[in-house]
Amino acid sequence: MKSYKNKPWYPYAVALCIAVVLYVVLSHFQGVWGALMTFIGFFKTVIIGCVIAFIVNPLSKLMGRTLFCKVRNEKTQLKLSNLVAFILVILFLAFAMLILIPQLIESVKMFMANFDGYKSSVLGWIEDRGISLEALGIDISAVESAGSGLTSILGSVGKYAGSILSTTVDVGKTIMDLAIAFMMSIYILAEKPTLKKGCTRLVRAIVGEDRYHGVCTFLEKTNAVFNAYIVYNLIDCLIIGIINAIFMLVTGMQYVGMISFIIAITNLIPTFGPLIGGAIGAFILLLVKPLHALIFIIFAVVLQAFDGYILKPRLFGNSLGVSGLWILIGVIVGGKMFGLIGMLISIPLVAVIDFLYRNYLIPWLEKKRGIQPPAEELPEKTGK
Repeated sequence: MKSYKNKPWYPYAVALCIAVVLYVVLSHFQGVWGALMTFIGFFKTVIIGCVIAFIVNPLSKLMGRTLFCKVRNEKTQLKLSNLVAFILVILFLAFAMLILIPQLIESVKMFMANFDGYKSSVLGWIEDRGISLEALGIDISAVESAGSGLTSILGSVGKYAGSILSTTVDVGKTIMDLAIAFMMSIYILAEKPTLKKGCTRLVRAIVGEDRYHGVCTFLEKTNAVFNAYIVYNLIDCLIIGIINAIFMLVTGMQYVGMISFIIAITNLIPTFGPLIGGAIGAFILLLVKPLHALIFIIFAVVLQAFDGYILKPRLFGNSLGVSGLWILIGVIVGGKMFGLIGMLISIPLVAVIDFLYRNYLIPWLEKKRGIQPPAEELPEKTGK
């Protein structure tokens, strides 16, 4: 077959095609992005299953290195490690639900029982400051005719029955998707050796033998960054949740389990997560005892300062090696582009991009321009 790659017009034709494709994508960005998200949505359950498997994998490895280190058969060791890891995850989720659901029901009951008191307190606070409800755009007649909290809420159920039913169906679908994804993650970890061998052959065939080791180094670094981020983040959340629970028990606050769980989970979200968790916890306590809410806000500020300046630096150490500025930029951009998921994965992605920048892009540009790298960069480049 005749090759056109050596023709003088070939690179210009390729550049023109790339420019045309880029122009079409940028000029119809919303449509292209929507189509891409729709296509990815078809594999949502599979993607969630892969994410769950990736998160459980470090726990499975830990079980293999500790509990089943004396099992010589690798397949048996893998099966036992995966089994214990998933059992521990299921037990943790069941324990969390046993704590959350009763306290959530109790808080809803308390809110409904004290609804009239909350309404009167808010209206009295507004009137004491000479603020007109009409100026705030609030219908006075609607507020005054709200009646009993329970009666008002039950009366609105029929009005919004369609929306409630639709939301219930969506929640049911989400739970079913998560259950299927969880089952799929079990199969993914069980087939991990086979999948790893297949991916290794595919990468070698795509990039060639000369570039294979460089690509493997990058993939290993990426895997190490994400694993370190997940493990240390989970440990950090556990410690913060325990400290919060101890403080609430000592001070005699209510809803210790629910608020501590919320604080621990929202702490997974970098930068803005602690603010969200503290606000939710303070609001719940405000419905019970305003003084406890004030004390909790002060404690939450102190706790997050301890977490940000002492605990996280000690846990993460130099495992990621990314400056705080780039992390903040990554969190903001990731949140704008992909919402909560973007904020969660922003830090390890920034670490991977920083690794590519320092170890591939800069050395390539210096080599191309014939620039000698600084002496302090030589050990990192030579892999010492």
